[in-house]
Amino acid sequence: MLAEIITIGDEILIGQIVDTNSAWMAGQLNNAGIRVKQISSVSDNREHILTALGEAAKRADMIFITGGLGPTKDDITKTTLAEYFGVGMVENKDALNNVLRIFERYNRPLLTVNKKQAEVPENCEVIINKNGTAPGMWFNEGGKVYVSMPGVPFEMMYMMEEEVIPKIKSLFKLPVIIHKTILTVGEGESFLAERIADIEDALPDYIKLAYLPKLGQVRLRLSGYGDDEAFLKDKINEFATKLIDRIGDFVVADEDIPLEKNILNFMEKRGLTLSVAESCTGGYISHLFTQHAGSSTVFYGGAVSYSYELKESILGVKHETLLQYGAVSEQTVKEMVEGALLNFKSDYAIAVTGIAGPGGGTADKPVGTVWIAAASAGKTAIKKFTFGSRRQQNIERSATSALFMLNTLLKEVEK
Repeated sequence: MLAEIITIGDEILIGQIVDTNSAWMAGQLNNAGIRVKQISSVSDNREHILTALGEAAKRADMIFITGGLGPTKDDITKTTLAEYFGVGMVENKDALNNVLRIFERYNRPLLTVNKKQAEVPENCEVIINKNGTAPGMWFNEGGKVYVSMPGVPFEMMYMMEEEVIPKIKSLFKLPVIIHKTILTVGEGESFLAERIADIEDALPDYIKLAYLPKLGQVRLRLSGYGDDEAFLKDKINEFATKLIDRIGDFVVADEDIPLEKNILNFMEKRGLTLSVAESCTGGYISHLFTQHAGSSTVFYGGAVSYSYELKESILGVKHETLLQYGAVSEQTVKEMVEGALLNFKSDYAIAVTGIAGPGGGTADKPVGTVWIAAASAGKTAIKKFTFGSRRQQNIERSATSALFMLNTLLKEVEK
């Protein structure tokens, strides 16, 4: 069963908003056993929408559409769908009652433009929108299923979870799709591919391996397709074990989880705590941890110390160390991480100092020079990195490298 997603709206194409709907929908469909063939974004233009619908119908069994269902003149999805199917528009009583209910709840006058939201193509089955006035629409035409939903994320999500996916499962026998993700850090995509080439070549036709690179990280995703769930799980796990054994210390997690969340989970299970001393990353590492609910169980906090004065007063870095070696040095990062352990009273700490760029570099310390330390009461690991000239990439690479160093140090807990 193949699907295609079409998002409609000029706001997406001019970069005013990010299309999060497609990514979320693709995940939901995949979990249900439906493979997404293509994702497209088109403008609020009749011809563009008609062309996208016609092309999607040639490739997919199901077409999912979001956007363009509002009450204003630029919202033309409904009338364009009616034209595409060659039908007229009718007022749907259930959709109208839903609009009336919402306006009564907020004691607002019902405008003609709002009442028109209850008008739908006459060949659709209405999906009531319990979170808004724009109804969803289900079409079954020419052996294809078309589902049109609002572009407002929480309205669309409710329809998908509560109405659309259950309806699809009740109407169609869907295959099993299983994914297994292995998170690796510290080894490039091409080097990983060479290291595991023979394992990849031995994969059966019903299992595919994908490489998902990110700065300093590569996720390896095994995907299995078939009808026998137990058999697929066994085969996926068999090949995952081979990959993990081959890659060794570069493997951080055998599930689809962010690196920092894997660290939080590991430390929480063992009652360990963490603090940070950040300079060139400017709080980015702290953000990575604190975006996860429950992070305070492990993460104490720390210091973002750009200036010499804060490095000295908060972290206890010696004034002489800064004068002799500079802020970006092995000696300074060592005193930063030790100061974090001492002053913040955590079991582990991370410290980062460097030149993120694009300015500030020197001949002996060019832009991209970063010193990172990870420490516990019993051991301190320090490493120098030389990244590139792009500021944001340097910040992200520094954070990933710091987390990997901490993860390596934490592994010693298991030994």
